[in-house]
Amino acid sequence: MAKVSINLATGSLQKEDIIVGIDLGTTNSLVAFIDPKGQPKVINDTGKGVLVPSIVHFNQNQEVIVGNEAKDFLISDPHNTIFSVKRLLGRSYNDVANHQNYFSYKIIDDANDESLVKIKVGDSFYTPIDLSALILKELKSRAEHALKTNINRAVITVPAYFNDSQRQATRDAGKLAGLDILRIVNEPTAAALAYGIGLNPEEEKTIAVYDLGGGTFDVSILKIENGIFEVLATNGNTFLGGDDFDKAIVDYWISQNKLEGDIPMQELRLKAEEAKKALSHQNLFNEKIGDIFCSIDKQTFESLINDKLQETITACQNALKDAQLNVSDIDEVIMVGGSTRTALVKQKVSEFFEKTVNDTINPDEVVALGAALQADVLSGNRQDILLLDVTPLSLGIETMGGLMDTIIPRNSKVPTKAGRQYTTSVDGQVNMKIAVYQGERDLVKENRKLAEFELKGIPSMPAGLPKIDINFLLNADGILRIQAVELRSGVKQEVDVKPTYGLMDEEVEQMLLDAVTYAKDDVAQRMIVEAKTEGEQMVYTVERFINKNGNYLNVTETEETLLLLANLKAAITNNVKDEILDGIDKLNEYTRPFAERLMDVAVAQAMKGKNI
Repeated sequence: MAKVSINLATGSLQKEDIIVGIDLGTTNSLVAFIDPKGQPKVINDTGKGVLVPSIVHFNQNQEVIVGNEAKDFLISDPHNTIFSVKRLLGRSYNDVANHQNYFSYKIIDDANDESLVKIKVGDSFYTPIDLSALILKELKSRAEHALKTNINRAVITVPAYFNDSQRQATRDAGKLAGLDILRIVNEPTAAALAYGIGLNPEEEKTIAVYDLGGGTFDVSILKIENGIFEVLATNGNTFLGGDDFDKAIVDYWISQNKLEGDIPMQELRLKAEEAKKALSHQNLFNEKIGDIFCSIDKQTFESLINDKLQETITACQNALKDAQLNVSDIDEVIMVGGSTRTALVKQKVSEFFEKTVNDTINPDEVVALGAALQADVLSGNRQDILLLDVTPLSLGIETMGGLMDTIIPRNSKVPTKAGRQYTTSVDGQVNMKIAVYQGERDLVKENRKLAEFELKGIPSMPAGLPKIDINFLLNADGILRIQAVELRSGVKQEVDVKPTYGLMDEEVEQMLLDAVTYAKDDVAQRMIVEAKTEGEQMVYTVERFINKNGNYLNVTETEETLLLLANLKAAITNNVKDEILDGIDKLNEYTRPFAERLMDVAVAQAMKGKNI
C-alpha cells in the first residue's frame, strides 16, 4: 500500500489536491477555491451560473436532477421536487410540524416526535442528510469539471446558530457525498475572512455580521485579535429568511384575489420571489398567473415584511446584550445573504448600528469565498492566520445498533466542549452503558474504544422519558472528561481518559485513510442500522400497545396490525432500508387512529371522575 502522509495538527490527508470551500445554502449553494494567484474565486461551471439552486428532483425512474434543471419541476412536479432542505437538517418532525404547509413534498409524521424527519418520494425514503449529500455531490462534480481535478476535501459553512445535531448532519452529508470535511465553519467567520478581516495579525476589530439568507437568519458579534476569531455572541432564527418575504407576498396575493381551494402555491411562490427581487430596484411589480393578478408596490411589500425585519433587529439587540457591548463598540457591519439586497433591510440595519453597512462583496458569494480562504489555511498555504490546536480524530459514543455517534468531530479546536441528549429504549431501564470511542468510521467496531462506564440509578420510567445529557470536555492537554447526567433525578457519573494515548502517528494515518476509503460503505451501513433500530422500536411499541390495549381493537384491526407487524419484521430481517422505512410508515399510518381512540376513551372516563 502506498504511503499517505497525514498532517497531525489537522488530521487531514496531505495530497497535492485542491481543498474547496462550500456554502451549503437553503435557497442556493456554491463552491469556491483559491486560484494560483492566491485569490478566492467562485466556480461557474460551463456557464450554468455561480449559484446552484438547492433543489433536488426525482423523476419517475427515481433518477436525480439537482440545481438549475430541478428548479423547473417546482411547478410541474412539486411532490417529487425537494427545496429548502437545509431547514430540515438535524430536526425532528416536532420541530417542523407547524411549517408543514410550506413544503410541497411529504414529510413523514413519525409517532416519535424526537425522530429526525424523513421525506417520502414515491416508494423511497430520504433523510435531509441524503438530500443535502445530493446537492454536495453536484457541487463536487461541478468543481471537478471546472478545475479538471478530483475534489476530495472541503470546508463547509453553517449558520452560527446551528446546533450540534445540525452541524453533525452537515458533516454526515459531506461524507455521504464522498467529501472529507476538514472543518465546519461558522458563516460569519467565513464572511469576515472574505472581507480580509483577520488576515492582518496586528488588526483588532469587533464586527457584526448580519446574515439574512433564503431560510435562515443570524447575527453574530465577532472579536478578531491576533488573527484569532472569537464569537462573542450569536442570535437569530433558523426558520426566518427571504422565503418568509416570498410567503408574505403570496399571502397578500391570495387575500387580494380571494383565492380558495386548489391554489397554485409553487407558481405563486416563484412569482413572489421574482417580485421581491424586482422591488429592490423598482417601485411596482405587476404581472399575472392565469387569471390571478400578481401586483404589489414597494411600499406594500415593505409594510408586509416590516415585522419580520423587526425580529432581526431585536436579535441584533440581544446579540449585543449577550456580548455586553454597545452599538458604538462595533467597528464594522458586514452584510451576508441574498435577502440583504432588499433596500429596507440595509436601511434598518444601518439605522440600528448607526453606521453604513459593508456590502461591497456579492452577498451571495461572500461566505463561499471565506470558506475557500479557510480551506487555504488548513492546507498550510497561509501562515498569517492562527489556528488553535485541533483534535486529530473524532470522539463519540456507541448508540443502538453498534453505531458511532460523534460528539466532538475531528478538527475541532481544543479546548472544546460538546454534548448531546439521549434517552432509554426499554421501559423501566435503570442503567445505561456508555462506551466511548475514537475514530472516523460509522460502526464502533471499526474504531478504537477509549472507555466504558455505566450510569446507574436512572429512575424507572417508560422508554423515551428519561433525559440523559452526555457531555464531552476536551482540555488543552488532550484529556477528555466524559460526564453523564440524568436530568430528572440528577444522577451523575464522570470519567477522564486520554484520547490519543498509545496511538502512533502511523495508526492515526491508517484510521483516517480507512475512513476515506470506506466512507460510502460506512454511510450505507449506518443508514440500514438506523432504519433497523427505528423499525425494532416501532415493533416494540406496537406489540406493547396490543398487549395492553388489544380489547379496544376489533378482529379485523388486530389481524391487519399483526400482518403489518409481520411485514415490518420481515423487512428488518431482509436488511433493505426503504423496505423497513415503508413498513414503519404503513404501520404508523394504520395504528395512529388506535392511539387517538384510546385517548378519547381516557378523556371520557376521566370526565366521569374515574382514573385510567
